[in-house]
Amino acid sequence: MSDDTVAPARTAVAQTPPASAPAPRPTPARRALIAVALLAAIAVPLILPMYVDAFWLRIGLFAMAAAVGALGLTILFGAAGQLSLGHAFFIAVGTYGYGYLSGDDHGQVKGLGLPPLVAAVLAILFAGLCGLLFSPVASRLRGIYLGIASLGLVFLGHHLLLNLPAVTGGYDGRSVEPFALGGFTFSDVSDRLVLGVPFGAVESLWYLFLAVTVVATLVARNVLRGRPGRAFRLMRDSEVGAAAMGVRVQRAKAGAFVLSSMYAGTAGVLTALAFQRAVPDYFDLQLSIDFLAMIILGGLGSTSGALIGATFVIALPIVLSRYADALPLVVAPGQDGLQASFAATFLYGSLVVVVMLTQPGGLRAMVQAVRDRRTSTAR
Repeated sequence: MSDDTVAPARTAVAQTPPASAPAPRPTPARRALIAVALLAAIAVPLILPMYVDAFWLRIGLFAMAAAVGALGLTILFGAAGQLSLGHAFFIAVGTYGYGYLSGDDHGQVKGLGLPPLVAAVLAILFAGLCGLLFSPVASRLRGIYLGIASLGLVFLGHHLLLNLPAVTGGYDGRSVEPFALGGFTFSDVSDRLVLGVPFGAVESLWYLFLAVTVVATLVARNVLRGRPGRAFRLMRDSEVGAAAMGVRVQRAKAGAFVLSSMYAGTAGVLTALAFQRAVPDYFDLQLSIDFLAMIILGGLGSTSGALIGATFVIALPIVLSRYADALPLVVAPGQDGLQASFAATFLYGSLVVVVMLTQPGGLRAMVQAVRDRRTSTAR
């Protein structure tokens, strides 16, 4: 066989990513567990208010908003290996983008007054556009260098939030219009009852957030299991090897950054709806670090790990603040002593170190290890 015949064949092989083993499909028992969890999540707003106040429902809203953002960072860092400390910037773009596009003029704070659904979609697309504009930088850097470059986005974004009062409201922030879909407004209405339970903004937003979180999780799982996910992992392990296997590295990096930015924009819209207000001080470096802690604690590259880590990191400081009086060494907000927020930061920071030393796969891997050990013991 001549070299002229072999060369095209070699080129075809080099341009085709290797076939990797597909991710294991959920077992019937796991599918049943997921179905039960979804049914329980659907029933929560109808049952929980009978026994406790809306505090726990609000925690769920914040956790689901954070979970969507953590899924985006899982794709970018966990799968593609692109370290980003600018996640807070893209979340702020989604939050303020929705607030400006859907809001009306209130004094010096301006708004376009678009329908909430249109405003939400445009805010997410704008976050993706910001990620696309940053992608040339992301395509040329990696590791700590990319992390430092993306860190500049947080400081730039915080400066803009404070100095564009017509859009952001400046230091005081701006209010956020309630979400509306098909004539249904996700707000408190005194005469709205469902199965005898008062159905206000928190209860109705719960189902909106749950639907968005489920869709975002399914999309992320399909991306990570499909050709893009295999290309991301090849690129993470070796850019030279990925290029040799036919992966267009710069395009893959840009795609991962844009997709992650759109996830962050979605999380920003959900954050705006959960808080009903956008305040600049929330979108700082600490928020980006919190998201890194979420995916590391939960398990890098795992969608379920992102959900677990987001729930833990978001819920811990809120619960500590709520029950500070009953906890040793922790004081209530406004008192002198160990504040709940600092205690939570110290706790999950220590947990990150412990998890990385004992189980690099995160909390998800720890749960799986315990489950496997019980299964082997039962046999």
